[in-house]
Amino acid sequence: MRLHVHEWGDPDAPTVVCVHGVSAHGRRYRKLAEERLAAHFHVLAPDLRGHGLSEWEPPWNLETHLDDLLETFEAEGPAMWVGHSFGGRLVLELAARRPELLVCAVLLDPAIQILPHVGFDFAQEAAKDHAFRSADEAIEARLTSGSLTPRAALEEEAREHLTESPEGGLRWRYARAAVATMYSELCREPPPPTVLAAVPTLLVHAEQFGLVREDQLEEYPPTLGDGLELLAVPGGHIVYWDAFEPTADAVETFLIRHSRVSHS
Repeated sequence: MRLHVHEWGDPDAPTVVCVHGVSAHGRRYRKLAEERLAAHFHVLAPDLRGHGLSEWEPPWNLETHLDDLLETFEAEGPAMWVGHSFGGRLVLELAARRPELLVCAVLLDPAIQILPHVGFDFAQEAAKDHAFRSADEAIEARLTSGSLTPRAALEEEAREHLTESPEGGLRWRYARAAVATMYSELCREPPPPTVLAAVPTLLVHAEQFGLVREDQLEEYPPTLGDGLELLAVPGGHIVYWDAFEPTADAVETFLIRHSRVSHS
């Protein structure tokens, strides 16, 4: 499937592909793109299958999501890839299957692998039908759930991603079955860190309510050595919202440096 793609920047500039996480959409990268990356890069951010303005039909397994990304972006050739959460896991899957397509990788609090009991709880919650009477109600539901995301970001999310449902009420623009399935997929064994051995990598992880486990943080540095940059940022899982400034500073600097190296 060719995915719906959001786009910023000069098409002749080096390409950065930004992949979102479960229940999200490509325009979540708008602020990072418009305020930091689009001045230097051609930024492309797809809506994954089952999300946003892409088609929603199954299957929703890791292999199919990766096939969709390849069908949509393979013609771009080698690119810089940014992945948040499930998107980070997809960047790892891409490195395992087609490492020649990665100039470098940015993993934003990646869901490398989640434990089965965590995946079960997330999938059970995702399968529930959450309808809202207003955007304010949807935003308050996020805030009261313990989200550390600034309200302004959630207000933008509601404008972009909350839609009138045929069943009545407002719902987030994703297929609940797709989201539940994707949480199950994240419980599968991940590619080992060695798939990034030849790929310069920045791994940004959240200090609170993140998905990167301590054992995973301990596993990556010995394998990747100087090819890995690690950064802990304050806040929760959505690091490009919850800790925008340090995350954006690190991502912008890293991509500019490796863009210059790859084009020298």
